[in-house]
Amino acid sequence: MTRLSGNERRRLESILAEIQRRRYPWSLHSPEWPKRNEQQVKFLALTCKEAMYGGAARGGKTDALLMAALKYVDTPGYSALLLRRTFADLTKPYALIPRSHEWLSGKAHWDGQLHQWQFPSGATLTFGYCDNDKDVYQYQGSDYHFIGFDELTQFTEWQYTWMFSRLNRLEGSDLPLYVRSASNPGGVGHDWVKARFVLPHRSDDRVFVPARLPDNPYVDQESYLESLAELDPVTRAQYLEGNWDVLPQGDCFKREWFGTTLPDRPAFLTHWVRYWDKAATEGGGDWSAGVLMGRGAGLFFILDVVRGQWSWAARNTVMQQKAAEDARSCPRYSIWLEQEPGSGGKESALRSIAELAGYDVHAETVTGSKRVRANPFAAQCEVGNVKLIEGAWNAAYLSELAAFTGDDKRDVHDDQVDASSGAFAKLAVAVHKSGMEKYA
Repeated sequence: MTRLSGNERRRLESILAEIQRRRYPWSLHSPEWPKRNEQQVKFLALTCKEAMYGGAARGGKTDALLMAALKYVDTPGYSALLLRRTFADLTKPYALIPRSHEWLSGKAHWDGQLHQWQFPSGATLTFGYCDNDKDVYQYQGSDYHFIGFDELTQFTEWQYTWMFSRLNRLEGSDLPLYVRSASNPGGVGHDWVKARFVLPHRSDDRVFVPARLPDNPYVDQESYLESLAELDPVTRAQYLEGNWDVLPQGDCFKREWFGTTLPDRPAFLTHWVRYWDKAATEGGGDWSAGVLMGRGAGLFFILDVVRGQWSWAARNTVMQQKAAEDARSCPRYSIWLEQEPGSGGKESALRSIAELAGYDVHAETVTGSKRVRANPFAAQCEVGNVKLIEGAWNAAYLSELAAFTGDDKRDVHDDQVDASSGAFAKLAVAVHKSGMEKYA
């Protein structure tokens, strides 16, 4: 169990006294009664603006986040928001909404239409979701004193940082403004969450409180350890140890092949391709991805990657914006689209081509397995012929490549890999069926 230092323990005595005095009347239990979860106490005692709790599974994350949100519900005007990536995640057994009903039924009023608890003081606790990036706009115009994210690594960094715009209070109010989160390692947001909270940083206003299974005195640890023994080694290390350094490893790409990212694109590039994998639907599990790749002096450069879970209209807007941006700096530039099978895929490709009128744009139906299509690109990566230009997309891009196996049942995401394979094929082949010139 993680122990508090003497200084930390003394610093927490005042807040612990408050916990004991108030006994968290809105919670089923407090972090100190009848058994103390010291990491929960530490988390609840924090006065910094931003903090994350967790790491390992079953460390008491959900309870800690819910207790933190409820801390000021006796104060008139207090408003808290708790978020999961999807609404379904909020309603699963032992998730936030069922847990809140266990604690609050009969003590506060539940508005099922608003998904909100309303307290005698007039304070509110609302539950929401951000299934895709545009969902943040449903909170535009709202102000909250507390915003909490459960399973933060399931969110994008943009969703997380945008919600800070909803953190606000009236002039003269002494209510604190807090953003709190809880999460295990892994997930689509692993890299940015690790960089923001887990890696050493200089900000005293951003704190990570690690928690592991032994820190939670309410869990049957022996039976849970038996359950974790059935997992693969990577997931087991993430859930049991809260290990942020271990990630799923595929057998096609390795991170070390790419070396150090380059600060600027080289001047000797001769040809450029932006290749789009448009597989995603709005709010779906897959992503649309557009990879801009350039070639010169026998080398290939990944210049830019953009991806999102957009609606058809939003995706085409992004494609038009990127086409205009690319064309200004890429003289010999073409756009390629992966056409999905069936009449619907053909119609979608034709509509996208029409939207991109004025550019050298083509669509193709791909054949063969994802792994077979990725192998030529991976071969050039392995010998150091593929370089990355520095960008905010680097971490997510490398994580997807490093985890890629080519097995649809194992790969969580492969959209960036598919777009990279397509762009590489267009730049590498001698002659394209579309009539593109021979590349020297």
